[in-house]
Amino acid sequence: MFFGTFYNLSALLIRSVFRINGGLTVKGQENIPEGGVIIASNHISYLDPPLIGAVAPRRVTFMARKGLFEIPVLRSIIKPAAFPVDREKPRPSTIKEAIKRLRNGELLVIFPEGSRSETGELQEAKRGIVMIASMSKVPVVPALITGSNIVLPPKARWLKRANISVTFGNPLYYDSSDKGENKHNAQEKLSERIMAAIGELKKTHENNDS
Repeated sequence: MFFGTFYNLSALLIRSVFRINGGLTVKGQENIPEGGVIIASNHISYLDPPLIGAVAPRRVTFMARKGLFEIPVLRSIIKPAAFPVDREKPRPSTIKEAIKRLRNGELLVIFPEGSRSETGELQEAKRGIVMIASMSKVPVVPALITGSNIVLPPKARWLKRANISVTFGNPLYYDSSDKGENKHNAQEKLSERIMAAIGELKKTHENNDS
């Protein structure tokens, strides 16, 4: 109860700060189905996790870098909404935890690229997301964040004024025709579909801005 109230108030505060600081545009929230869903977003700023959490239509869960859980104050804040992952040596238990949460109907946010893009360009997806998506068989909703890297550039101490936008695309569903394929090839295909969908959102955004 307490965490739910804290989460909702934090989300409201974050949205308000971004709107005052230059604007916040959110599109496609209706594309997120009920039940277990993976949100697969590009990653360009440290602001991206709280941003996605603040604009998603329901509470989200994150796979967070394990080092964050070693900071006492931060650990107490993020623990109810996240679970740790070792990016260097992902453990089977992490995959199992993600699948369990998805089967319990949670909305899980994953940044497929694994780390922030320094240039803003999309990078290749890591294996983790395709393993979780293919094993859980839940919908994957591609998401595009723009502007957060301008609001908080690398090494910046203060927020800069700029408009931030978050767009949720149409969900991608598990393709049963992949069953007959080599497991590695099937996961590669799913990885490509996810990143291509984010790329299409990026292209549409850039065309609308031109």
